[in-house]
Amino acid sequence: MSRDARWKTLLELLVERGRLEVEEAATELAVSAATIRRDFDQLAEQQMLVRTRGGAVVHGVSYELPLRYKTARHASEKQRIAKAVAGLVTLGEAVGLTGGTTTTEVARALAVRPDLASGSPALTVVTNALNIANELAVRPQFKIVVTGGVARPQSYELIGPLADGVLSQITIDVAVLGVVAFDVTHGAAAHDEAEAAINRLLCERAERVIVAADSSKLGRRAFARICSAESVDTLVTDRAVSEEVVRGFEEVGVGVVAV
Repeated sequence: MSRDARWKTLLELLVERGRLEVEEAATELAVSAATIRRDFDQLAEQQMLVRTRGGAVVHGVSYELPLRYKTARHASEKQRIAKAVAGLVTLGEAVGLTGGTTTTEVARALAVRPDLASGSPALTVVTNALNIANELAVRPQFKIVVTGGVARPQSYELIGPLADGVLSQITIDVAVLGVVAFDVTHGAAAHDEAEAAINRLLCERAERVIVAADSSKLGRRAFARICSAESVDTLVTDRAVSEEVVRGFEEVGVGVVAV
């Protein structure tokens, strides 16, 4: 396992558990304790964690992992979800993509769909995520519309009134949401309220709304609500989702696709 992959996995484990011991992490990653100590020290220098005697804890009370460190966990599930979401998009549609690791995979899946290889445009993609716009801008068959706004470094998303100004002037066929939590009662949510506000506006401008989320995000709630569950047309998730969770979403009118 490369250093980059180790760091991503360590930080994901740390966010999930709040604390990691050296020996515990070494066992999880199948590397030596000396390697983990060195990784912890280097991540602490970057203020990504706080070193403790024998391990590490998350940096701060409320912690959101920057996007560049999130790709290691649930990677195969996210790729399957992304391919399924891309299959729900029709040639010539206007598609809104929020930021996040799963929506980034959706953008990549759209980019390699054979029937979207040409067109004028094959798709119009509206996004407030700088990394997604950067990846798709090299595809001449895609018309890329980027909102204005102030870049949020954790997610590469543009937020604020400048982004509001663009989104209020357009309509889209489908909005694809990346979320940190999706629950029948509490709806779809993000960590940051400004990010949630932009995602909410994207939903309001869309004919239909798709939530792309692996099963670890379901039945959870987060600080900033994006929209109610009833506002979502389709949830695309992985097969680890429980039947109880599926029934709950279907009862409020959300179609569930498990891949």
